Amino acid sequence: MPGAIVVTPAERAVDVLIGVLARRGYTVIAPTVRDGAIVLDEVTGVADLPIGWSDEQEAATYRLDCNGSRSLFAYAVGPYSPRRYLSEPRRTLWSARRTDDGFELDTEASDPAPYAFVGVRGCELAAVAVQDRVLRDGAHPDTSYVRARAQAFFVGVSCAHPVATCFCTSMGTGPAIETGHDLAVTELLDGDRHDLLVSAGSERGQAVLAELQEQVNWRPAGEGDLEAERNLVTASVGTMTRRLDPGRARDVLRANLDHPRWDDVASRCLSCTNCTLVCPTCFCSAVEDVTSLSGDRAERVQRWDSCFTLGHSSLHGAGSVRGDTRARYRQWLTHKLSTWWDQFGESGCVGCGRCISWCPAGIDLTEEVRAMSGEEPL
Repeated sequence: MPGAIVVTPAERAVDVLIGVLARRGYTVIAPTVRDGAIVLDEVTGVADLPIGWSDEQEAATYRLDCNGSRSLFAYAVGPYSPRRYLSEPRRTLWSARRTDDGFELDTEASDPAPYAFVGVRGCELAAVAVQDRVLRDGAHPDTSYVRARAQAFFVGVSCAHPVATCFCTSMGTGPAIETGHDLAVTELLDGDRHDLLVSAGSERGQAVLAELQEQVNWRPAGEGDLEAERNLVTASVGTMTRRLDPGRARDVLRANLDHPRWDDVASRCLSCTNCTLVCPTCFCSAVEDVTSLSGDRAERVQRWDSCFTLGHSSLHGAGSVRGDTRARYRQWLTHKLSTWWDQFGESGCVGCGRCISWCPAGIDLTEEVRAMSGEEPL
């Protein structure tokens, strides 16, 4: 089994790959254009991918751009991440219906098809590993997440088009695909050339790669192909202008819990929860008991929650522990970049930049840390 191959043409290879994964029982999730953004959704073929589309992002800014090329993966990251599928925004824990003798639990349990993610970036694979520490490997595993995670198949793509909000290089999570993948893909698009450099990262990946080789033309990757991949990654690293030293960020926030910058950011923050909703590592949730108006049905629902909501820190008899925006923003940032280390031995940030792009106030966490450290802005 070759360790790496070049599959050409790229569109044919990706189309076949999606078919192979679907025949193996996977629901294939990949990027597609919808509602003015590149989002993850179920796809059935290469035509569903954002062919010829790229994105422009800056603080509080996201725009699509039709680049006119044949590129399949010429974008950074959109508002969705694998988190949306591995840990659903809303799921029913149990439901019951009224009977003559009381209530009876509905026992019909859904067993969704496993997901195959095509086109995920290194920062997103790192985010899955972060969530593993919390939802799979922690003291109280989330059984739904554990099941979905065990079945998931990941096709990672080297990021050749980082945007202005990206800082994965600082966090050691990209732009190359190094860990957490079943298959790794690099799109090589130069003039008339449009190839995929593919390698397997797991036994499941090797099996899928072998089936792919039976249906497409391929050849072993040469040194020129590998050099083209290295040049692409090097160019991506060179375009990233935002920086965040994860160790220094941890120490700066820990030493500045009463810094006046918290008041400054609180005057801008809307507590809208956008940053936590798009973050690929956030895991806060709430549980609600819901009863129908007729009283015939009841269910317990788990849904995503955010530390920016007033009720998230509410204690019985005491109300909300964090009653203002200043306290809630400080909780989010210090947990993400500082106390996460105490809990899980790593940062809770992977440098994807989503929280910067999708914050309507344009708040930039790298700038907040820099301001508290006393460094001059870039």
